[in-house]
Amino acid sequence: MTTFEIEEKIVDVLKTVYDPEIPVNVYDLGLIYKIDVEENGATTIEMTLTAPGCPAADFIMEDVRQRVESVEGVTSTTINLVFEPEWNKDMLSEEAKLELGLL
Repeated sequence: MTTFEIEEKIVDVLKTVYDPEIPVNVYDLGLIYKIDVEENGATTIEMTLTAPGCPAADFIMEDVRQRVESVEGVTSTTINLVFEPEWNKDMLSEEAKLELGLL
């Protein structure tokens, strides 16, 4: 499996991870800034949260880690939590905006 195919499968599983307070998955919320899959399957994900003090941060990050590590071809997962650029509603996908009634 190519790193591109692994990345596509990672995106699919990220669309099953939800912030418990928002009925939209973390990918469509725009919380995933970067997915990097190396040839050996080591994966690094750069993500943010809707707010720096998010009470569900640990839950969301662990859910992301577990689901990404379940993808065939992924050998390890490192999650880097970043707050630059700061998340805002413009980062929502069109699907997320529809879901939240912002369109």
